[in-house]
Amino acid sequence: MRKVVKSKSRQAPSQPGVYLFKASRGRVIYIGKAKNLRARLRSYGQESGPFDTKRAQLLDAATDLEWILVDNEKEALALENNLIKKFQPRYNVLLRDDKTYPYIKLTVKEKFPRVYVTRRLRKDGSLYFGPYFPARLAHRIVDLIHRRFLVPSCKVDLTRIHPRPCLEYYIKRCQGPCAAGLTSDEKYGEAVRDVRLLLEARPGDLIHSLKERMQEASRGQRFEEAARYRDLVSTIDQLKERQKLAASSGYDIDIFGIHREGSLAAVNLFHMRGGRVVDRREFFWEDLQDIEPGEFFDSLIKQCYLDQQYIPQGIHVPLDFEDRGVLEEILSERRGGKVEILTPQRGQKRALLDLVGRNARHSFERRFRVLKPTPREVAAALAEALDLQKAPHRIECFDISHLQGTDTVASMVVWEKGRMRKSDYRKFIIKTVDKNDDFASIREVVGRRYRRLQREKKAMPDLVLIDGGLGQLHAAASGLEEMEIINQPLASIAKKEEIIYVQGREAEPIRLEPHSPLLHLVQQIRDETHRFAVSFHRLRRSKSRFSTELLGIRGVGEKTAQLLLRRFGSVKALRTLNVEELARAVPLNRARQIHAYLQAGNK
Repeated sequence: MRKVVKSKSRQAPSQPGVYLFKASRGRVIYIGKAKNLRARLRSYGQESGPFDTKRAQLLDAATDLEWILVDNEKEALALENNLIKKFQPRYNVLLRDDKTYPYIKLTVKEKFPRVYVTRRLRKDGSLYFGPYFPARLAHRIVDLIHRRFLVPSCKVDLTRIHPRPCLEYYIKRCQGPCAAGLTSDEKYGEAVRDVRLLLEARPGDLIHSLKERMQEASRGQRFEEAARYRDLVSTIDQLKERQKLAASSGYDIDIFGIHREGSLAAVNLFHMRGGRVVDRREFFWEDLQDIEPGEFFDSLIKQCYLDQQYIPQGIHVPLDFEDRGVLEEILSERRGGKVEILTPQRGQKRALLDLVGRNARHSFERRFRVLKPTPREVAAALAEALDLQKAPHRIECFDISHLQGTDTVASMVVWEKGRMRKSDYRKFIIKTVDKNDDFASIREVVGRRYRRLQREKKAMPDLVLIDGGLGQLHAAASGLEEMEIINQPLASIAKKEEIIYVQGREAEPIRLEPHSPLLHLVQQIRDETHRFAVSFHRLRRSKSRFSTELLGIRGVGEKTAQLLLRRFGSVKALRTLNVEELARAVPLNRARQIHAYLQAGNK
């Protein structure tokens, strides 16, 4: 199909734009941008060099070529980045882990606003604060808001009154707006105003307001209330001092380092804020064969920064790349101040660049040679990926198994502290669902499991995982809500796509990189649940089939059939027995009837 591509490239205009190579069925396999589309597309048939293999494979796979015209190179660059993220083309460098740093979201449009840690900014009327470096800082601040201001992060429907509040109210982390008579609009609104002052970094105003309320409560002899305001003032004072110590003057810089061997690569990104390193991120690739180093960093920097809310003053990379100048202009415009993309050659900046490069080498060795992070590290990374408040020590996972709606069963397996805990596995026979309905079956089994935990006063798991998609997730959530369990971390993993949905942020599904230890852990738990469910279902069908065959014998009922199967194991084993051996389990006349029937069936 090279002729088609070559013919179309001659028709391309000499204007800036984005071009898309497509394969069969219109699938986009490569996206690029150019100041001059005609010159750039013609170059595909002319250039030669060490990275020709990729170009040859691309042209062999392409069956069509399209382009989109824009006004200038900046627009081309931005459009290219958006289309790459949308289509995920095979021959582009893809940033699989495109997770941003967290923000704190205050839902001011709700009657009873709540706070959440989120990584997606939406135009939903909420207030967003951040980003926070390191990521755990956002969770610490939200935890402070829960404990001191009693404003929750729950998923409860606050548009209606519930019969009783959830656990968060009883452990004094929420005012209980979900139940009648526990708080008032004025009291809750006051707490929300305090939270807003805290998040807007106005501790002086907040402390002044708290002191006024403390004095008023003291004058009214409401000493318990005054003491609570006094403790809040003390907490905000301490937080204010820590922020002063951390806010030393300095340049905000992001520093990239890379270690690459063939198609494998590890990149480290260090964030320096106020003159000190506050956090680090790791990225990995396994499919960079024939990707030029300049093209790699060109794509990486675009995908890292073009969609971000916060952009540092400086970005240091180990080598120069084609679009560095244009990117500097775009990022400077978005930041409202100068942004420099540099490759330092000497001095302290070069030493920092080399340090990040050595860390990238260490990450490479750990990922591609050792491939064995500790269970604690994996659990901590899973908590960050799913926005859990703490690293999960115990995960319980559910799956449903049936054959065209018959003999429906469910399984639950347990992962605890790095290993599968088989002694805690559970099997369930679905009792209330007559037809093939996975959603109703999930709702039943989740309800049965956690209703029992409630009766026995046992702790809930750190994460409930469901084998399935959004429907199964919502069914499990419904089962939990019926028991008024409304703040339980809950997620599902969809088959084939391997997308993880988290309750409360279903619009932001998580797609982990294919070789990520996190994805391997979730897959391991999901696959073990599926295996356990299928094996139980096969056993049920087998027993059902064997019992039905024995029930065809005159005088043999359900109890006798089960007795024989428990004693001898299977119908096949029964056929090998003589009358005397059968008579050890059933009366002699019955033994003769069974023996005659089974022997006739062998002929």
